[in-house]
Amino acid sequence: MHAEDWIVERLRGLREDDLYRSTTTYADAGGHVNADGRKLLNLASNDYLNLAQHPDVIAAAKRHLDQWGTGSTASRLVTGTLPCHQQLEERLATHKSYARAVLFGSGYMANVGVITTLVGRGDHVFADRLVHASLIEGVLASRATLHRFQHNDPDHLAALLSEKSDQGRCLVVTESVFSMDGDLAPLAALGEIAVKNDAMLLVDDAHATGVYGPQGAGRVAEENLQGIVNITIGTFSKGLGGYGGFAACSESMAELMINRSRSFIYTTAPAPAAVGAAMGALDVLQEHPEYGQDLLARAARFRQTLEQQGLETGAGTSHIIPLLIGDSAATLAVARELHDQGVLVVAFRPPTVPEGSARLRLAPTLAHSDEELAQAAEKIAAVAGSRAHAA
Repeated sequence: MHAEDWIVERLRGLREDDLYRSTTTYADAGGHVNADGRKLLNLASNDYLNLAQHPDVIAAAKRHLDQWGTGSTASRLVTGTLPCHQQLEERLATHKSYARAVLFGSGYMANVGVITTLVGRGDHVFADRLVHASLIEGVLASRATLHRFQHNDPDHLAALLSEKSDQGRCLVVTESVFSMDGDLAPLAALGEIAVKNDAMLLVDDAHATGVYGPQGAGRVAEENLQGIVNITIGTFSKGLGGYGGFAACSESMAELMINRSRSFIYTTAPAPAAVGAAMGALDVLQEHPEYGQDLLARAARFRQTLEQQGLETGAGTSHIIPLLIGDSAATLAVARELHDQGVLVVAFRPPTVPEGSARLRLAPTLAHSDEELAQAAEKIAAVAGSRAHAA
């Protein structure tokens, strides 16, 4: 028996269960993409504000590239900290209204690095049942005890916290906008419970950054919860149209990250061009604070049009609209047929979503007109109408 035979069997099982994945190459990126010579309306992107194609963001990335080169050449604690890294961290701290911000290579690295720094063996993490995989990976790597509370259920969180032993630190973890359902976490209620139980609160604000709050500062800033939320995670790869991640927090917590977070210490600092793109995106949001509200209004109109076509779009009110189908094979078939009709959507299947809840995740952006979205809604209803059901 060959040492890698198990891999062949594992891949065969994924294909049989309609869970096999492969990459697709598109000729370009943005709200409209070309594939096989055809132009598709892209409803699968996280570039919510269309900033990845914004000329001012591109120009800022080029300036940083010209000044500092293609790479930072080392980790932050060696020779990798450049003036642009410090400038962006200061800008982010101000933007998020925290004392400090710490850059990470990605949102995934930020979540893992933060959680493994804050808790360890003998500690407890209380996470919403639907939080992102990177947050769960952080908990598993930390070796803290994981307690999962029912989705967006503060009462269940309170019950779990009341049952735990008195030993060990406690960390409550949630997203602010859930990436697969598009619904909003009850941040104030979760924060109140965390404070009552002497627990730290981490909010992954990735899908809210750029969209919610003053100048896109996120939901924590929108609800003025910086005094309750101990640390908030953000990314540049969604509403800000770039790449990388960060944590906004107190002075002491930032110092702890720099000294103990392995995904900060043992990786090369973010590339100057990525830092420049983030700075450019923040400049655009400062000049156009209305972009987030414009997106939410556009998404609300798209959601209404879908519902008028007889489709169930879940309980969310954000710019992320789930269309639940359930069966993985059926979801893949719908995605393929919509692709043939010029609408790019992606079938999200387990383990990304719970078993039996495969879905299409629709993400309108500022690159899409209301007319394009209305036409897309008609096509989606025609293809998926008989298969979709309530989330």
